[in-house]
Amino acid sequence: MDFDLPPDIVATLAELDGFIAREIRPLEQRDDNLRFLDHRREWARTDFDAGGLPRPEWEALLGRVRRLADAAGIWRYALPAQYGGRDGSHLAMAVIREHLAAQGLGLHNDLQNEHSIVANNPFVLMFRDFGTPAQQAEFIPGMLADGGNGTHRLAFGLTEPEHGSDATHMATTATPATRDGRAGWRVHGEKMWTTGMHSASHCLVFARSGGEAGDARGITALLVPAQADGVKVEEYLWTFNMPTDHPRVSFTDVWVPDDAVFGPVGGGLALAQHFVHENRIRQAASSLGAADYCVRESVAYARQRKPFGEALARNQGIQFPLVELATQVEMLRLLIRQTAWQMDRMPKPEVERQLSDKVSMCNYWANRLVCEAADRAMQVHGGLGYSRHKPFEHIYRHHRRYRITEGSEEIQMRKVAGFLFGYMGPNRF
Repeated sequence: MDFDLPPDIVATLAELDGFIAREIRPLEQRDDNLRFLDHRREWARTDFDAGGLPRPEWEALLGRVRRLADAAGIWRYALPAQYGGRDGSHLAMAVIREHLAAQGLGLHNDLQNEHSIVANNPFVLMFRDFGTPAQQAEFIPGMLADGGNGTHRLAFGLTEPEHGSDATHMATTATPATRDGRAGWRVHGEKMWTTGMHSASHCLVFARSGGEAGDARGITALLVPAQADGVKVEEYLWTFNMPTDHPRVSFTDVWVPDDAVFGPVGGGLALAQHFVHENRIRQAASSLGAADYCVRESVAYARQRKPFGEALARNQGIQFPLVELATQVEMLRLLIRQTAWQMDRMPKPEVERQLSDKVSMCNYWANRLVCEAADRAMQVHGGLGYSRHKPFEHIYRHHRRYRITEGSEEIQMRKVAGFLFGYMGPNRF
């Protein structure tokens, strides 16, 4: 068994580091762009007078970074070659996500809004796999143009005010309705955490179109224009980590034509789960990288900080907590890379049947670990660690949400338990 990274992945990491040094770090130093990254970051990024939305200048800067990354040929890395990507593997993306997060805060990888010089782009693959030819022709180029700053940007309307993890009980409905002789659907309901709606061209809305509450079948996905009559942002939900682009959106008798249906009628829930394992393993890798960063920064500080004339690092009260975190980082890295490597070796349906528990292990443990590592880093750094002059509070605030999104850690643990006790998975009985 060979645990060395493949040469092509090693070369890609070197390419990314070169791009960051050549393009990103100088950009951070210009025009006081450091205000978005240093102790001023939350205030610089957030337009508190506009509902807490990201400031236009902050989003414009991120858009500039994406253009640079796309021009360098790295932004689309994970996508198939037919869309300008490099067919990046699950292993490669896990390694890249860890590598970027391990460098700390920067324009190269600011996960507050899922920004990275190597994008995820799950919607592109959803359109490839479920879109009609007309939808593919319209949306895929529209989403990829201008480094993701093109004509088409999607929000995701699944979660509801009264229905979170159990999407099968959603209250939003889609009923057949004809307008001016044209067949279509009338959408009515509310969605929560509809991220990016303030700049979206469309919202992918999941609605009950048949069956009974609790049925997995009978839920249909529809591409609803963000500016359609009856679509309204009711409020932007302020979060632990600001700014916010997470609104509650109402859909009041919104009509869309038949060609707005995305995927099979009644089979929309499968679309919502289409990229779940990829998202979870990459999210885990990001959390791992950030945890590693917190540990390394804490070790370096403990060696140079000398209260009472002696380095903090000589105290076992400092050493042992960091030893435990460093050990977990090393073990988790191996599990994440092994799981990603295995994902590369089987079709997507087999990942669900064979590896779903391992993906969940990686995800919930990494997200818990980074919170513990950031908290420990604050403690080791003392008052300075608690301040915004160090990045640990920002890392904690961002990664804490990962214990809820992409399936809460309780949902993830339930999946592991299902495999472990034989209620699901290859050993089901």
